[in-house]
Amino acid sequence: MPERKINRILIKLSGESLMGNNNFGIDLNTVKRISNDLLSLKKLKIQICVVIGGGNIFRGLAASAKGMDRASADYMGMLATVMNSLALQNSLEKLKVETRVMSAFPIQSICETYIRRRALRHMEKNRIVICAAGTGNPYFSTDTASALRAAELECQIIYKATQVDGIYDKDPNIYKKAKRFKKISYENYLSKNLRVLDSAAVSIARDNEIPIKIFSILRNNCFKNVYNNKQQYSEIKNV
Repeated sequence: MPERKINRILIKLSGESLMGNNNFGIDLNTVKRISNDLLSLKKLKIQICVVIGGGNIFRGLAASAKGMDRASADYMGMLATVMNSLALQNSLEKLKVETRVMSAFPIQSICETYIRRRALRHMEKNRIVICAAGTGNPYFSTDTASALRAAELECQIIYKATQVDGIYDKDPNIYKKAKRFKKISYENYLSKNLRVLDSAAVSIARDNEIPIKIFSILRNNCFKNVYNNKQQYSEIKNV
């Protein structure tokens, strides 16, 4: 049975999820599919907040590792998330879905500045809120931003859509015998140093008792299917 009490969900999308079969950038057909999937979930009377990464355009940590100033690299990565957010907004609005992009730092010409109360009001009016630019600070990932926004906006659960169907002890694309966790506690996740989400994000979720479901975005209607327990996923929660 679906979790009927869940009516506000934060969805974390990686930038890579927008690439489709390309090696970088934004594939508009993929964005359209994701938008349709979000609409299917919204039709279940779910309020939705989305946080998107920017790794399909620019990854700050990778640039820093090659010698670029870390703060500058991270700010460039935040700008990449704004581009992804605008692409998703455009696709959703073509489906007649009211959407607001809210940036953690001011970019008034193209989107709203993130204000918690305003974001809550948008969701109460059944608009999809897309939170761009991470936390607005360098040295923090968009995973951490998603946990922070979930806590601030009183979301009952975090959905993290990835390229794999859950949490494994090793990379399942490399190790055929990688063990998959159906459920795992916050503490075990952190102690095992797993890498699907960074430790700061999981710590914030733990402290605010927000469960996290991790699943593959490659299947159609993935959000609705996970909500209705019709698709495989892993869950981080108190167990």
